[in-house]
Parts: sequence; C-alpha cells; structure tokens
Amino acid sequence: MPKKKRLSAGRAPLMLFLCQMISALEVPLDPKLLEDLVQPPTITQQSPKDYIIDPRENIVIQCEAKGKPSPSFSWTRNGTHFDIDKDPLVTMKPGSGTLTINIMSEGKAETYEGVYQCTARNERGAAISNNIVIRPSRSPLWTKEKLEPIILRNGQSLVLPCRPPIGLPPPIIFWMDNSFQRLPQSERVSQGLNGDLYFSNVLPEDTREDYICYARFNHTQTIQQKQPISVKVISVDELNDTIAANLSDTEFYGAKSHRQRPPTFLTPDGNTSRKEELRGNVLSLECIAEGLPTPIIYWIKEDGTLPINRTFYRNFKKTLQIVQVTEADSGNYQCIAKNALGAIHHTISVTVKAAPYWIIAPQNLVLSPEEDGTLICRANGNPKPRISWLSNGVPIEIAPDDPSRKIDGDTIIFSKVQERSSAVYQCNASNEYGYLLANAFVNVLAEPPRILTSANTLYQVIANRPALLDCAFFGSPLPTIEWFKGAKGSALREDIYVLHENGTLEIPVAQKDSTGTYTCVARNKLGMAKNDVHLEIKDPTRIIKQPEYAVVQRGSTVSFECKVKHDHTLIPTVMWLKDHGELPNDGRFTVDKDHLVVADVNDDDGGTYTCVANTTLDNVSASAVLSVVAPTPTPAPIYDVPNPPFDLELTDQLDRSVQLSWTPGDDNNSPITRIHHEYEDAMHEPGLWHHQTEVPGTQTTAQLKLSPYVNYSFRVMAENNLGRSLPSEASEQYLTKAAEPDKNPTAVEGLGSEPDNLVITWKPLNGFESNGPGLQYKVSWRQKDGDDEWTSVVVANVSKYIVSGTPTFVPYLIKVQALNDAGFAPEPAAVMGHSGEDLPMVAPGNVRVNVVNSTLAEVHWDPVPLKSIRGHLQGYRIYYWKAQSSLTRNRRHIEKKILTFQGSKTHGMLPGLEPFSHYTLNVRVVNGKGEGPASPDKVFNTPEGVPSAPSSLKIVNPTLDSLTLEWEPPSHPNGILTEYTLKYQPINSTHELGPLVDLKIPANKTRWILKNLNFSTRYKFYFYAQTAAGSGIQITEEAITTVDEAGILPPDVGAGKVAVYPRISKLTTAAAETSANISWEYEGPELVNFYVEYGVAGSKEEWRREIVNGSRSFFGLKGLMPGTAYKVRVGAEGDSGFVSSEDVFETGPAMASRQVDIATQGWFIGLMCAVALLILILLIVCFIRRNKGGKYPVKEKEDAHADPEIQPMKEDDGTFGEYSDAEDHKPLKKGSRTPSDRTVKKEDSDDSLVDYGEGVNGQFNEDGSFIGQYSGKKEKEPAEGNESSEAPSPVNAMNSFV
Repeated sequence: MPKKKRLSAGRAPLMLFLCQMISALEVPLDPKLLEDLVQPPTITQQSPKDYIIDPRENIVIQCEAKGKPSPSFSWTRNGTHFDIDKDPLVTMKPGSGTLTINIMSEGKAETYEGVYQCTARNERGAAISNNIVIRPSRSPLWTKEKLEPIILRNGQSLVLPCRPPIGLPPPIIFWMDNSFQRLPQSERVSQGLNGDLYFSNVLPEDTREDYICYARFNHTQTIQQKQPISVKVISVDELNDTIAANLSDTEFYGAKSHRQRPPTFLTPDGNTSRKEELRGNVLSLECIAEGLPTPIIYWIKEDGTLPINRTFYRNFKKTLQIVQVTEADSGNYQCIAKNALGAIHHTISVTVKAAPYWIIAPQNLVLSPEEDGTLICRANGNPKPRISWLSNGVPIEIAPDDPSRKIDGDTIIFSKVQERSSAVYQCNASNEYGYLLANAFVNVLAEPPRILTSANTLYQVIANRPALLDCAFFGSPLPTIEWFKGAKGSALREDIYVLHENGTLEIPVAQKDSTGTYTCVARNKLGMAKNDVHLEIKDPTRIIKQPEYAVVQRGSTVSFECKVKHDHTLIPTVMWLKDHGELPNDGRFTVDKDHLVVADVNDDDGGTYTCVANTTLDNVSASAVLSVVAPTPTPAPIYDVPNPPFDLELTDQLDRSVQLSWTPGDDNNSPITRIHHEYEDAMHEPGLWHHQTEVPGTQTTAQLKLSPYVNYSFRVMAENNLGRSLPSEASEQYLTKAAEPDKNPTAVEGLGSEPDNLVITWKPLNGFESNGPGLQYKVSWRQKDGDDEWTSVVVANVSKYIVSGTPTFVPYLIKVQALNDAGFAPEPAAVMGHSGEDLPMVAPGNVRVNVVNSTLAEVHWDPVPLKSIRGHLQGYRIYYWKAQSSLTRNRRHIEKKILTFQGSKTHGMLPGLEPFSHYTLNVRVVNGKGEGPASPDKVFNTPEGVPSAPSSLKIVNPTLDSLTLEWEPPSHPNGILTEYTLKYQPINSTHELGPLVDLKIPANKTRWILKNLNFSTRYKFYFYAQTAAGSGIQITEEAITTVDEAGILPPDVGAGKVAVYPRISKLTTAAAETSANISWEYEGPELVNFYVEYGVAGSKEEWRREIVNGSRSFFGLKGLMPGTAYKVRVGAEGDSGFVSSEDVFETGPAMASRQVDIATQGWFIGLMCAVALLILILLIVCFIRRNKGGKYPVKEKEDAHADPEIQPMKEDDGTFGEYSDAEDHKPLKKGSRTPSDRTVKKEDSDDSLVDYGEGVNGQFNEDGSFIGQYSGKKEKEPAEGNESSEAPSPVNAMNSFV
C-alpha cells in the first residue's frame, strides 16, 4: 500500500513525485508531458546476466530503454565495440537495442559465445546494461560402458551410481524402469542429491534388470539414458548351493545369513564435512545411512535452533533444506542415523557467503537549477563488496569533470547543480561471488507544477467505504500538494483525511456529507496548478427482505422473496442462482421483480437459491435453502409470539458504528412486525440491558451507533401481533476504542459557601459518557471583570471543587472540561458564578409610610447601593408590629409580622392592619446570606374602622310582654363606639316574619328591656355596633315570650321559675393558612350533638356540614384554601333544632411568615393549661348539676331565617324548642330525656389545642400585590354525629377534650 504523509509535508527537493508507485523514480510518461520534457535514458528491459541459449534457435539479446529524446544504442562484446553492421547475421530491432543473431540459417551458436553489454545514449547521458554472458546449452550423451550384473545377499547395502554427463545447465536426474515407470522410493531406498540410488539394505523384491538412470536437459528438452543396471538379491541358502563345490568348510561356514547391524553413513564420508552456500539460495544438506533394520535420520543445529518457517525435510528426512538462507544460518549441523542397534552422527560445517545485495540502490534525481542532491549506492555482501562509480558508462575517474559533483565512497554529493550536470551514473558493487550494476540519472529541470489527472473527474463511492480521489502531478522542484473542499473551504486536515505520496486523497469512511467538489492544488517555487474533482456518495445496496429457508412438499409451489433497496441514482440488476450456478432452463421457474417462484416442485429442485443484486458500484447477495419432502397431512396452524432470532453476527466494526445481522426465528404464523435491539455494557453496567433501537420486522441487519470505550453485547427480540419473543442469545462482545469525551459536564454552577470561597459544582459524566479510562475534569476560573489569566486544575472524577481565598461576592467565569486518557472533550462554554456572599452592610434609607385606609398602608424606601449588598439581592423585608391600641395599651406579647418584597422593589403594601392602632416598622435588605441592618423604626397610626360583632347577646327574664337583652361590647371595636342598633321582628307558627322594628341604643349600655311584646311569641333579633366609620358585623338571636298566666307549666318547672331555653352563643374562629378552629358556648337543659356548617363567603354553593364527635363545644376545620373568606355557623343534632348566628373568617396567605411561633412560648403554654383546667372543672360541675336537677326537652326544629334585609327567612333555619299548646297543657314526653344509665361514646377528635393559634402573617408577591392577610377570632364548623349524648363522667370529659 502506498506510504502516507501529513498534509502539510514540506518539500522534498531530492525526490520526484510519482503518479504511480513503481520501482524507480521517473518522469511520468504522459504524452502531453513528454512533448517538451527531456529525460536521460533509462534501461527498461535486458537479458539475464547468465544467458544460456538454445543452439537450435536464433539468439535474441534484449536491450530496451526510454528517454527524451529517444536514445540510440550500441554494444560491446568481450570488452570491445561490437560492430553489428559488419556481421550479416546480426540485426538490431528498430527503435530498440535488442539484437537478433540468425544462426538457424547458417553459423554456429558457439561462435557468438561471449560477454555482451548494451549502451543507450541521448543528449542527457548514457545508460548501460549488465554484462550479459552468452553460452549455448549442452546435453552430451553418456559414454558407452559395460555394466556387470550386481549379485548381493539379502540385507546388504547398495549404491547404484548414475554419474550423468556434464551439461549446461546441469540435468535433472531420476530413476525409472524400461516401462518408463518411476522406481518406488522409501526410507530404505532413495535417490541422493548427486543422482545415485541408495539402498540402506536390500530385499529380494529389489531384484530386477532395469535400473535405469535418466538425465533430463530442460533447456533443449532432451532426455539421456544410462545403460540398465541388473541387480539380483539372493538368500544364504541360494548362495551356499552356488559356491559349495569351490569353498572349503571354513569358507562355506562364513557364508552365513547377513545379520542385523548398526547404522553407517553411505554419504557423506567421515565424521565431518564442510558446505558453502550463497545468501538467498536454498541450503541442501544430505545424510544417507545404511544398516539393518533401516535407520531413521534426525537433524539438529549444534549452536542454535533450526528456523521454523524456512526449514523443510525432503527425501524421507535424509535431506535438510533451508530456503532464503542468510549469514545467520552459518554453523554446525548434525545429522543422526539411528536404529535398534545403535546410532551414528555426522557434523556438517556450513558457511554462508553472499554475492552483493542492495542496502540502498541509487534512485533517479530530478533537480531544479541551484538545488542540491545525493546519489547513494550502498550494498553489502560476504566478503564486503567494492563500490565503483561510472558516469555515462565511463569510469568516473576518467569521466569529464563536474564542479557540482563530489565523490565520497558510496555517495555522490551534488551542490548547486546546473543544466549541464545532467548525466546517467552507474554504481557497480562486486565481490568474488558476483556483482550489482544500477543506473541512476540526474536530470536538472525547471518545471512548474502540472496536474495530470483529468479535470472534473467524477468519483462515485458507496457510503461507509473508502473514497480515493486521484491527483497525479509533476513538477521540479517537487510540488507540495494540498486538498480543499468547496469553493471557500480550508485545507483538509490529516486527522480526517489521508494524503498519499502520489497525491491521492483518501477519505477512510465516506459519508453522505462527504459529497462535493474537491480541489487539488500543487505548488512549487515556479508556480501553481489546481484541478477539481467531484465526489458523489451513494447509498449501499441492501437486501431488506431476504429469501427464507423453505420446506415444501413435492408438487407444491414455493416462492422466494428478495426485496432490494438501493440508491435511487443506481440501477440494480437482480439475478437468481441455484447451487451457485444458473437456474435450470425450465418453465417451472419464473422470476419477477422481487420473487422467484418454483412451481410443481420435485426432488431435483432442492438446494441453495441465491439472490444477487448488482449495481455499478457494489453487489450483495442472500441465500436460502429449499428442502423438498413427501406430502404430509397439514396440521392446524399454531399462533404464538415469534421464536427468538439467532445467529447474531457483528460486521463492519468501526469506532462509532457496527452492523448487526441476525437470522429471524419462526414467526409462528403471525408475521414479524418489529425487531428490537438491546445492548449490555459489560464494562460499566454488567447484567443490565438497555434499549438500543428498533427496525421493521422485514430487516435482518441494522447499523447500530456506538459510543467509545464500551464493551458491547447485543441481543435481538422479534415482535408480532401476539407479543414479543424471548431475547436471542447475546452476540459476541465488541469493545470500542477509547476516545476523548464527546461532551462536558452539565449544570455547572459557581456559588460561594463562605465569603472568601467559590464552590464550583457540576453534574459528572456517567461511565457510558466517559468514552475512555481515566475520566477527570479540568476546572478553570477567572474573575469576570479583570484581566487575569485562567487558573486551571485537573481533578478526579468528582462533582465539586472549592476555590479558597476569593474576594467577597465577585463574578467569576467558570469552565469545567472533561478529559480522559485519550484526550480532552470540546472546549466548554464559560458560565458565570459568584464567590461567597456576606451580610449586607447598609440599611434602606428614607423610609416613608402612607396610610391608605384603616387596614392598609403603603411603605416607600430608598434602595441600598449594590456594592453594600455583598450578595444576590433577594429583596426587602418589612418588620411591623402593633405597639398599642389608640384606646388602651395592649399588655400582650408584641408579635412582629414580616412581609418580604422580591427583587429591587422600593415600595410595598401592608395589608391586614387593625384599625385605630399604633404601628411601628423598619425595613431591611436581604441577600442570599441573610438580612442587613434594620432601618430606623418608623411609627404610624391607622384610622377608625367598623367594629366587630358584639361579643355576646343573651335574652333573659322573658315575661308575657317583655324580654331583657344583655350583651358584651365588640372584642374589636376598631374605634370609638357611637351607638348600637337593634332590629327585631316576630315569627308566627308558620315561620313567617312580621314587621321589622329598628331601635337605636346608646353606646354605653350593655342591657336593654324590650316591652309591649306579644305573649307566647317568637322574636328574632339582629344586633350590631357602630363607630364613626360605619356599622359593624351583626349578631342574631331568637327568644319567646312566656305564655299567659292561664297556661299550664311543664311538670319539671316549678311555679314562678323561668324556663332555660337552648342557645348557642359566643361563636368564635381562629384561622390559619389552611385550617380554622371554631368554638362556641352552649346553654340548655340537656347535652346535644353539634354540627358545623361552612362555605365560601358570597358564593351560592350549599353549606358543607361536619359532625362534631361527642358533645364538645369546639371543632377544627382543615383542608381550607389559603387567603379565602369563609362563612360558618353551628347547629344541634336531634330533637332540639337550633342554629347559632353566622360568622365570617378569612384564612391566612400561603407565603405568610411569623417572627415568633407562639406555640413554643411559655405564656401560651401556661394559658392553654389554665384553659384546660377550667374546662375540666366546668365539666365536673355540669356533671354534678345534671345528676341533681331536672331536664327540659325541646322540640327540634329547623331555623333557616336569614337576615331580613337580605332575603326572606327560610324554613330550614333552626328554632327554639316549643312548649305544648296552651289549651292542651300536655306534659313533656318522657322519651325526650336521656336515660341516666347510658354512657357517652368516646370518639376520635380531629381537634387540638394547636388549632387555637392566632392568625398568620400576610405577604406580598413580587409585584407588591397582597396574597394574604391577618384575621382576628374566626369561626369554625362542627362535625356530624348521630350518637345520643348524656352527662359524661370527668374521665369521658377529658377524653372528649383530647
């Protein structure tokens, strides 16, 4: 393969670039180039040095040469000029130096024996051929001789000599009989290198009269025959009968059977011998031994081992041959002959000499004027050859002097050559074993670059295969070659492309984006030349539906499908083969576009059918086997998921891709629709299979994309309409080469954990993304606003690095680059981070407060300078608290509330303020580290607001025409009370409302008597307070005047006593963000079960009801929406139907925060303990009173009377229990009382004391809009329950509370 070099290779002034790779550097023989380019002669063809001719044919001595202008030829014979014009038998081929000597018509070959040398000459110099020694071949006859028959005993050794006549070249020897059949040879009988036939011991079957040695002279195609040799082997008995009459007793006894004997060598003689061979020839060593039984030969080298790949044994191991022998093969070789009676050895000392051979043969030089160059002629041999130089065929010592030339042993150095320096130099290296002669010209030319490749050549290549774009060129000095892609492309880089020395550009793996125009540019100091070629990348031809193995019955029809996908610009041809030959010429075989159909199948149709798809650029094939069987009953089809694919194979294994092929399993009568591929990474996640890709079910190959440094195994699953098959067996493992990472870590951040550090964090690459071993990270940083250089450190596979000693809160540019043993990932983008933050140093200034209304104020402040923030500005935080009421001082713990305003806002709204209150606030700036110092406190007052509902309303001392009202002032007057408003109206027996009476009551009153009322009449009361800001929230209540004096009192009520009517009062709420605690007070003759109803205030949705477990007077509502106003009321279950007044509360905002958690304060815990103790005492007192006093049942009614100013009363409003009709005077039913022997069920409670905490803080979002507010006491709904209630024991009372 051609050598490769870098694209940016420098000039090589001593070399001429070739357009083809050949043995010597030469000017390209381009016809256009040769028209005006001179070149010294170069010998291109000549006869061998030792030229043995056939004396029966004309003698042809070859000498061909090229050059510009065409060279002339001359010859010498035996060192003197050979004048061919004077010899009529000698002619020279026109335009050539080849001689033809016509000896077939007359003359003898021996006349023209001698040493010939050819000279080719033009104006640039003279080249000479080797000395060609002409010798006619000879094949002499054997001399006549009389050969006596050979008689010997069984077991003796024998050598039959051949001694052929000396011929030229030496003949080939072989032994045959009269029938020209080769004589059999074995370990016992074999032919030696000299042609003799050796018998280690003879047997009777060796007896014959036609042992004939033949000599074949290949050059003259003649065979000479020696006289036959007769051999007779006799036994001892035959020998004794023959010689008994002539031998004495002693002699006769000596003629006994030949006994067994140890080996002795027939050749070579003695214990040692010597052998000399030339380097590069075949060394042949021979040892032939005799003995009985037949010896076996072994070979060893005394001072080394025999070369494994160059050693061969011939002639039943009697001959050792070493081919391509070198000087290292010199040494002592020992052959050992061994049989059962002993062993013998012979040592052959081998010396390897060497005729001259090239180390560096001189190469042609093409130089430009004033350039330098060298001719090197370096040879070796044994003995060391002598180097001599000739110039134009003349010894350089007597050649014309050239001032640019200097001889230095085996090197000629040229300096600043001129055009007259052109010549042909001959180097002769010789020793006693031969010589080497080489011609090398020096041609001084000044030629600008020329590109010899045709312009606009179009190359078409299949994708993922190498693309070779030619750029044959010439120039002197040697041009440099560069390739460009596109009109404005930069020089192509070596890491993707390969530039060969002949100018060819190689794209190792051509892709679709390799398509385009490529420009080859050749430059030297005399000019520049360029040429455009075009490359088109074609899609590979693929068989997407391969023929499948088929088993069919005789007489049926079979179809093989072969669907081909190809590049749309290529036209494929599809042909079918049977058993790798053409299809039978039979009408039963029909071929259409994608199918081969064989009708009426018979046994001869079985075999392998191959589909071959060819285009002008590639070809693919696929085969399937057809098996023909006898007809069998057709079983019912079985439908199931496919069988697993099998025979997985990985091909086209590249660094980033591999082709996976497989054989589909049986589809079980449901066609395969999809093929799924999975891979296992045995290096990083062994045993874990990941989805790779999926392809249509018709495909049997897939090109899979790979990542570097992953030890892949693949498996395949087939899917049909019934499901997915089991996985196939895993493929062979394929470890991709390591490469530099493709990506860098993500989520790079720089945040300081302390004021003097920078913590750089990132999300590390996983093992699959590392692309190679030794995963590390190069962490770099520098200040963003400075001129500092990047500081870098390489860390292990971690996810954090801390830079210490940084200034506080300074922006930094940060980069984290992945690297491994193969290199670095692409340069990452810099991200900005900050060193550590510290607390702000300055408080906001110029704080102003604008009171908007009684519950809302607007705060303004000046921003803090950015440098003093020392961190990321999170926003501004307002701390505010109510210092005291405008009426009385608040002795409670001061609770500070907080509102945070995001970003750089310089104003905000404070909602949920209490009217008529004294507030204090300050403002602080907030960064990621915390809060800065507070601004000076700012004080402001809120104006009056409407009051809350009166704390309680009781109706006592009912008489025939009057009722007494008692109440407690609002808990939150929100200003100075001016008066109370009382409205009331009667309710008749059909729950219709009568006329409404409006009454104003002075603010200093807490008790009022209503007179002139109707007896035995129910009244509904609406009561609220007023300030200068307006009317407050009303509280409602109902009561009944007593019957007239003629009425019959209930049996349990003593004369003159006032009945106690059931009532629910003091409904209070305490709301949190998503919950509220509801509490109330109950007065009545018996314990009842309560429920709480609630809903969103102002909405038309129905009330939601929760049952209170037991008869307790509190309940916790949960799951409320933050920042939402709710309405709530409490009712009773059972016969006594009555409902409390409604209350409205609002849940806290979602983002509200508190300065202090009161649940952890000591005063709050003490208060709750006192409340618990008080409730326990009250429960015990109630229990005692219940056991002593009577009970008054009431009839349960629904009270749905709403505010008369809003809507008419509804029948479902709760009412007080009624007394019996005045005319009937019936006693109360006994069943209305709770039996004294029943117990109260213990129920799980959803309530807790924690639910009684106060409201939460409000907060603004980033734009300053209010997202929550505080609320005072709020109301809470009860939960539903059907259990009957009675007076609990103290223990039950505690359980109920808890």
